[in-house]
Amino acid sequence: MTDSLDTGTTAAGNEEYTPEGSDQVAEHLAAMDDEEADQRAAALRAGLDDYELDEEDARLLEGLDEDWDPDAPTRMDPVLAIIGRPNVGKSTLVNRILGRREAVVEDVPGVTRDRVSYPAEWNGRKFTLVDTGGWERDAKGIHASVAEQAEIAVSMADAVLFVVDSAVGATATDEAVVRMLRKAKKPVLLVANKVDDFAQEADAAVLWGLGFGQPWPVSALHGRGVADLLDAALEVLPEFSAIAGVERSGGPRRIALIGRPNVGKSSLLNRLAGSERAVVNELAGTTRDPVDEYIELGGRTWRFVDTAGIRRRQHMAQGADYYASLRTQAALEKAEVAVVLLGADEVLSEQDVRILNLAIESGRALVLAFNKWDLMDDERRRWLEREVEKDLAHVDWAPRVNISAKTGWHKDRLVPALDKALEGWDTRIPTGRLNAFLGELVAAHPHPVRGGKQPRILFGTQAQSRPPKFVLFTTGFLDPGYRRFITRRLRETFGFEGTPIEIGMRVRERRGKKK
Repeated sequence: MTDSLDTGTTAAGNEEYTPEGSDQVAEHLAAMDDEEADQRAAALRAGLDDYELDEEDARLLEGLDEDWDPDAPTRMDPVLAIIGRPNVGKSTLVNRILGRREAVVEDVPGVTRDRVSYPAEWNGRKFTLVDTGGWERDAKGIHASVAEQAEIAVSMADAVLFVVDSAVGATATDEAVVRMLRKAKKPVLLVANKVDDFAQEADAAVLWGLGFGQPWPVSALHGRGVADLLDAALEVLPEFSAIAGVERSGGPRRIALIGRPNVGKSSLLNRLAGSERAVVNELAGTTRDPVDEYIELGGRTWRFVDTAGIRRRQHMAQGADYYASLRTQAALEKAEVAVVLLGADEVLSEQDVRILNLAIESGRALVLAFNKWDLMDDERRRWLEREVEKDLAHVDWAPRVNISAKTGWHKDRLVPALDKALEGWDTRIPTGRLNAFLGELVAAHPHPVRGGKQPRILFGTQAQSRPPKFVLFTTGFLDPGYRRFITRRLRETFGFEGTPIEIGMRVRERRGKKK
């Protein structure tokens, strides 16, 4: 039995399925009342009992009849942060826990990477791993820098793995991190790395003196002791994160304003707030700390977070810029919608696309804001449209706003775009209506036959909103192009504008069928 996930983004050489002819899916859905849709879904759900289902399937299906609270917190996997000074083996440990090479590992202290968080799993439990490697060793303030980076990571985490080089022992830098951890009052597991054999475990025992209880002797390079460490980590991690995730409590909707350095984020925030509250400087990347700002727009209060610019090459970022990108990711975690600011007067760069993908990966609602639009001539506008069609086709579902951060031109158009994106992000489709849609769509456009077999969709459910995530029980693997076709039609039919959509598959076989 296999599970798969698709976020609807287009990959080269894997085009979206193109149906032949038109259909009447929308008309048939409009003519169907909720009672008929629910009856259809109930029959399909009963048919699933003929298939091999696991415990996770059962939990998902049991929750179908529960009342959905749109203001309930989104339940997220717990977050485990790995902190420590350079060269203690944090990235090696990350790769060992993930079971694959994700984090960049080099002998040079301060090597960083594009992503700092990764989905992980141990003994059937899922969690998010936050890696805080990657800052430049400098001559001044090294202890403060490491402690600052660690503090950011700890603020995002439910529990912490504090990695120390057992062969070197606790250094002054380690002591600075220890003081911060004691104030944070988060569960901490002390990891004594580079214990490659039993004879070296005495080195680890010395670390009892740091005051975090038993040091866990491991060899991240060889895997020794990592299983015991993860068992202990799962004991202190909560079932769901108390930190990550978005809570809806009736307060102002939260907006992360992101984009590459010097694209005008601080200028836009100042214009919206009507005051010079963010530092504006021609030097790229002036902003370091995200500053929450409550702003009145369209007669309502919104909570903006102005985030530091993301530099072109993450692994070249020096200390403060690395912290800035870590904070940007933290801001996205706490936001509900990302406004990605793009320079309309400049050619769209790989950097712009990478920042966009960071926002999509965060699962937040999305608005594209093209700054300096008032300065463009007709020729530049024509070229920009071509660039958008070529480089931003994978986010053609996101509302676009053309503005001037400097003058405030068209700033009033942000509110309708934000409302539209958040509405799509919040949307949840009743199970009956979803299965009626899938039934009509597949009847009109069945999945292509592959190798003499034609996979069928047995049942579908929306597992969550914010962002919308769907789970399809199928008899076989659905082509990525066909899943993208379903995603597009979901948007057209139910109005998921401004939000990423995830479609997961659970391929199941009939009971008693020989594999």
